[in-house]
Amino acid sequence: MTQKHKVGSAVLGIDIGGSGIKGAPVDIATGALLAERVKLETPQPATPEAVAQTVQELVAHFSWQGPIGCTFPAIVHHGVTLSAANVDKSWIGASAQQILADAVGQPLLLLNDADAAGLAEVTFGAAKGVAGTVIVLTLGTGIGSALIVDGRLVPNTEFGHLQLKGAAAEKYCSAKIKDEQDLKWKEYAQRLNEYLNHVELLFSPDLIIIGGGISRKHEKFLPELKLRARVLPAALRNDAGIVGAALAVAHAGMC
Repeated sequence: MTQKHKVGSAVLGIDIGGSGIKGAPVDIATGALLAERVKLETPQPATPEAVAQTVQELVAHFSWQGPIGCTFPAIVHHGVTLSAANVDKSWIGASAQQILADAVGQPLLLLNDADAAGLAEVTFGAAKGVAGTVIVLTLGTGIGSALIVDGRLVPNTEFGHLQLKGAAAEKYCSAKIKDEQDLKWKEYAQRLNEYLNHVELLFSPDLIIIGGGISRKHEKFLPELKLRARVLPAALRNDAGIVGAALAVAHAGMC
């Protein structure tokens, strides 16, 4: 498949996760996917070399020539991955952005996956046009976070690692914990409310957006929350990482 696009109008967005690596070209003016999303399995073990090869396969599928935005489930600081959530520990301290750019032979920008979701939501989703402080939380295996102040992303916040009940909050109220402990929706909502009250105390957000796969069932737990801030489900759901990765490239002036 050859992907035709106008220079500056489209960016290939790739979303790297612990179980899957998915991507599609994105119209950065509208947030629309310009081709059907493709997903490949994340190699196991998910070493830099193996993941880079899978990303290259995805780029080759689209015969892509041009800028690429890519998410990663870790802290990403100036292109270096400083943690490794659900991927091989050899990513810690790796020059991940350069490794992936070299593999695909194209300009590539790497950012945290939750940060990408935040960019997508503030540009095209539930936070569009919202002034002030917006916090996007992705509830999954852990809790990812994005902090956006007056439309600008403050990267690598890692609010899932705030301490709650003597441990990281994601060990108390992630979607994975709900499933593992077979929590009823009301029980889960009570835990989530404790965590969000803590977040609200520290950051006084104007809006909290709940993403991750669990947001598909938001009507079962969001009405139970009692917070000052508005709380909304994410609008872009499974496309948020892909769209946000593409937007990050545009924000960086790479296209």
